[in-house]
Amino acid sequence: MHFPQPRQGMRLGKMKLELMVVRPPRSQWLPKSRRSSEALRREVTRLVQANPDLVCHIPEALAYMATPEFVLEDNPGLSYLQAWAPVSPVKVLAFFSRLYSPHPTTAQYAVRVLSSCPPDVLMFYIPQLAQAVRYDNMGYMRHFILSSANISTLLTHQFVWNMRTNMYRDEHGNRRDPDLHDTFAAMIDTMVNNLTGKERHFYETEFGFLAKITAISGVLRQYPKGPLRKQACLSELAKIRVLQGSYLPSSPEAVIVDLDYSSGAPMQSAAKAPFRARFKVRTVGIQKVQEIATSGFEEFRDSEFFAQQGLEQEHWLAAIFKVGDDVRQDMLALQVISLFKKILAVAGIDAYLFPYRVVATAPGCGVIECVPNTASRDQLGRRTDIGMYEYFLQKYGDESTRRFQEARRNFIKSMAAYSVTMFLLQASSSVLPSSLFLRGLGTQVKDRHNGNLLLDEDGHIIHIDFGFLFESSPGGNMGFEPDIKLTEEMVMIMGGKQESEPFRWFTELCVRVFLAVRPYREDVVTLVSLMLDTGLPCFRGQTLRLLRQRFAPEATEREAAAFMIKTINDSYLNIRTRTYDMIQYYQNEIPY
Repeated sequence: MHFPQPRQGMRLGKMKLELMVVRPPRSQWLPKSRRSSEALRREVTRLVQANPDLVCHIPEALAYMATPEFVLEDNPGLSYLQAWAPVSPVKVLAFFSRLYSPHPTTAQYAVRVLSSCPPDVLMFYIPQLAQAVRYDNMGYMRHFILSSANISTLLTHQFVWNMRTNMYRDEHGNRRDPDLHDTFAAMIDTMVNNLTGKERHFYETEFGFLAKITAISGVLRQYPKGPLRKQACLSELAKIRVLQGSYLPSSPEAVIVDLDYSSGAPMQSAAKAPFRARFKVRTVGIQKVQEIATSGFEEFRDSEFFAQQGLEQEHWLAAIFKVGDDVRQDMLALQVISLFKKILAVAGIDAYLFPYRVVATAPGCGVIECVPNTASRDQLGRRTDIGMYEYFLQKYGDESTRRFQEARRNFIKSMAAYSVTMFLLQASSSVLPSSLFLRGLGTQVKDRHNGNLLLDEDGHIIHIDFGFLFESSPGGNMGFEPDIKLTEEMVMIMGGKQESEPFRWFTELCVRVFLAVRPYREDVVTLVSLMLDTGLPCFRGQTLRLLRQRFAPEATEREAAAFMIKTINDSYLNIRTRTYDMIQYYQNEIPY
């Protein structure tokens, strides 16, 4: 196709247009009216669509060019996507979601971008790539997945696990997904049949090892909670033999070299019998695991080879194996947390998130990476019978000590990042733009009791277990919890009162985190939108609209900052937080 060159006399206009696209309008030098901001966005869109030849080398300009309306009307200007600069994978995945009408040009551009991504990048988007098949009636995504699987055996494994899970709409594997079951079954057969001899052996070794580990949970169900179940777990674990080249699905960059047979520990659930085990792994990287597998593991047996390559990095890694629990919501929440972690790093904001990894391996089955060197707030309460603030004093010394101040700093950095993230990963049924700055937006990621909050050795607080988020919550979706969980013991660690310097820093950091992630709203929306038709209980029909509202999209930066400050103030020592923790204590014996 012939692309016209920039016209004479257009240099200044080209420079202005580039500036408007690359440096999106920011509130501090725009008119304060949100209506003016929207008008400017429409004008930039008009200019980009009228002059695509001037900006097709700018990735950011794609958002103004390939709008849903532009794609729906099959505008001839879409042909410029054949030469458009590549954008991030999440942005092109939007073309396969509900957000856009299917179109061959956008699909071809998306596949071009995705084909340039290495396997470790594609693994992050496995859930969305698989679901994209649902919306791609032209077959582009199906062909891309099969081609990618031919290149990487590890990608084959991840796609098979995900597709086996999502062939069904329930954790028991009884209800087939009418749109995907047969397609996924055929794709799995194709991917597995395309494996060569050594690749097929690698596949059978890995899937056989995982099946034996997972089967332990079924045995444990036959025993009551307590010593008998614990002994059964150890007995079953003793039967497992580490197979050469096996790895944990949640850690494809590390091969298993040993198993701690004394580590088998049943978890609290009586009916579903999840358990934890600890493995010694050797971290070599995804590419090296792929090479080792296709070489028949000869290199894996040569410890001198690893030492020469600087790859001799062995450590213990614990994982939880679940059966009868749908972990797909956890996967989605942790994708967003991982995305936010990267955004904050790029923005230079010193906040802390720990996106541990979870992989669904079959309906109702999954492997969950354990966060190292942590204890839940619930466990601390059972062990010490003291509050979190007293625990900090006991562990790190009084407030004047350097250790306490470092732990407090780590606590605040993690509290701020998780408070904003949990706040965003929710929905509200009562929020309208006109009320945005008059009241809060409902409850955050739900079920934030003390069993779902971890503390690590350095004082960071880490959230786990995301079985309730967006439009679902325990107790019939009453929206009981406040927007941010700020208990008295948390406030005590952060200075004891709102006027204290540490608490003011917490508030400031929350604002900075919120402002940093707001521009990436549509990336989060894309990740979520591709999962809407999975049948997960967190989606009840208004998820995307309410999710967008969480980011206060029409607010200026100053208004957004004021909104976050008000949210914190409204959550400060909220009586509903303590009441919810009391309910958890009386119902589930979780200390508060």
